[in-house]
Amino acid sequence: MAVINWPFLENHQTLSSMKPAYLSSIHHDGSARYVRPHGADALHIGDEVTLRLRVAADAPIERLLLRTCPDGEQSFVEMFPATSQPNPACRWWEASLRLSMPVTSYRFLLFTGDGAWCYNGLGLQRHIPTDANDFRLLADYDAPAWVRKSVFYQIFPDRFADGDHESNVRDGEFEYRGLKSKAKHWDETQSQWPEAMVEFYGGDLPGVEQHLDYLIDLGINAIYFNPVFTAHSNHRYDVVDYENVDSHLGGNIALESLRRALTEREMRFILDIVPNHCGVMHPWFQAARADSSAPSAEYFIFHHHPDEYESWLGVKSLPKLNYRSQSLRDMIYAGPHSVFRRWLKKPYAIDGWRVDVANMLARHGKDHIEAEVWTGIRQAVKSENSQAYLLGENFFDSSSQLQGDRLDATMNYAGFTNPLLYWLDHFQVSQHGEPRRVESEFPWPTEALIATWQASRAAIPWMIACQQFNLLGSHDTPRIAHVVSGDSVRNRLAVAFLFTYVGVPCVYYGDEIGMSAEDSLGARDPMIWDSSRWDVELRSFYQKLIRLRRTSSVLADGGFQILLSEENALAFLRDTDEEQILVIGNRGPGGRAASPLFMRDGGIPDGTAFREIFTGQILTVQNGYLSLPAIGAGVQIWQSIPQ
Repeated sequence: MAVINWPFLENHQTLSSMKPAYLSSIHHDGSARYVRPHGADALHIGDEVTLRLRVAADAPIERLLLRTCPDGEQSFVEMFPATSQPNPACRWWEASLRLSMPVTSYRFLLFTGDGAWCYNGLGLQRHIPTDANDFRLLADYDAPAWVRKSVFYQIFPDRFADGDHESNVRDGEFEYRGLKSKAKHWDETQSQWPEAMVEFYGGDLPGVEQHLDYLIDLGINAIYFNPVFTAHSNHRYDVVDYENVDSHLGGNIALESLRRALTEREMRFILDIVPNHCGVMHPWFQAARADSSAPSAEYFIFHHHPDEYESWLGVKSLPKLNYRSQSLRDMIYAGPHSVFRRWLKKPYAIDGWRVDVANMLARHGKDHIEAEVWTGIRQAVKSENSQAYLLGENFFDSSSQLQGDRLDATMNYAGFTNPLLYWLDHFQVSQHGEPRRVESEFPWPTEALIATWQASRAAIPWMIACQQFNLLGSHDTPRIAHVVSGDSVRNRLAVAFLFTYVGVPCVYYGDEIGMSAEDSLGARDPMIWDSSRWDVELRSFYQKLIRLRRTSSVLADGGFQILLSEENALAFLRDTDEEQILVIGNRGPGGRAASPLFMRDGGIPDGTAFREIFTGQILTVQNGYLSLPAIGAGVQIWQSIPQ
């Protein structure tokens, strides 16, 4: 029986000791095993779906109701045991539901010998929960189907590869914020801020194209690029021309060429767009500062013209855009030739957008018009390409943006990355412009990791949870190798969770070869192309997991269930009717003794055989248990063997 340790309970009580054992077997999520016929995909108003709940075969369920709230009024549908119960380890209950709304919320009401229970996205509840964490189905939602099958690779264009030396920035070529541009050699150390902002290493789009075979060999089939449009900094979030790729990156022609090369290799790519602000040198802003009656003056928020204006978090080089202006909306997304639309069209035909600071867009003091702006952006993007991936940057709770009417996904810092790193290292929070972090010296307890993951999944439809953009780090964070203090075991554990958790994995360039950095500046060091400096075993580990992620449909489409929670270890199950994968992670420092894991909680019948992907060891479920061997700090991944 899986035991969940709760340190704050007196006398080392456990959750299992407070609840009947069979309750741990109750499970439902939005995957195809539980929502039929399509899982959470391709549903339309008028469709009839069958919702299924799995429980232990001997669970004393007396009655089970499906609770929905059509048009705001509570409704219950009786559930019954499925007519076919081929799995002796569990029993399925079912009910049919016809979709009548764009968003259908539901939960389950169970009656047992010890009373009534509610079951929603947060699990079993004795109390009546609010609707906020009910399961949700989306109807008539354009899901970018290719995303689930993707493994992304993030590239900071100036730092990946220099394919055309002639296009490189030259020393003193321009001056920005009082600093002159400086060309750096590939292995030369960066300066500190702010000088580092105008240091250029010569990376460009031709360099990426020349190294596509490297990405193919790694297993990558999608790329996320940091900004490529014309700007004066190397990060290019201070855009000065939305209409052109920076000439130092190869210009528009290089993007056309890259599009062709990626298409030939059946690879996708998305670009980074900055609609919240622009660079201080953008012609719109320069004209607005020069003349308060200029047409573009309404694009900005001047408190006292010309020098006092709203900017991104007070950074004066990044003036904030004012979406009260319809003309600005037309330029950015609403017009037929707007920025959002232009790059989705041929010859570039990008596969989607990553939207910078998506949590802040069209929000300023009393003016919160983000709902209508996001609705307009989504309509514009999907009208050009219904399969375009609309991804937003949001370090915090992004659930309000992930209900099917705005974003397809966000960079999942809050719902995956941060809780995992708190568990592997220690808890810490910070804010922009504040150098001191608020932190605890202790790693997070396992139940805090699990609860945070679950709360983030429960707050959004399952379909969108499966599209969430999972990552271990980016250009804005320390690298994972530094976070785990160079511990290769915990590094591999983090990577294994990245590729097996619900959502879409992204590798930050260089993480796969062991690059390390203590902050966001170091995280932007140039890619190491000298293979003698690579951690080749780590790269092979990435390759193996990427191959597993891309060949195992259960990791793209399967359900998710926690089967074990201990002080330093957890285990979760990914499941479909055809395949199951069991992932067991131990953060250490000590090992976990050999012990049986109760598999009937996951509906796994006796006789099911599993192979561990790293060692090849084979185990079979017997009497409801899988007799797991001892595990040191690290990870085991057990994949079911087809019968």
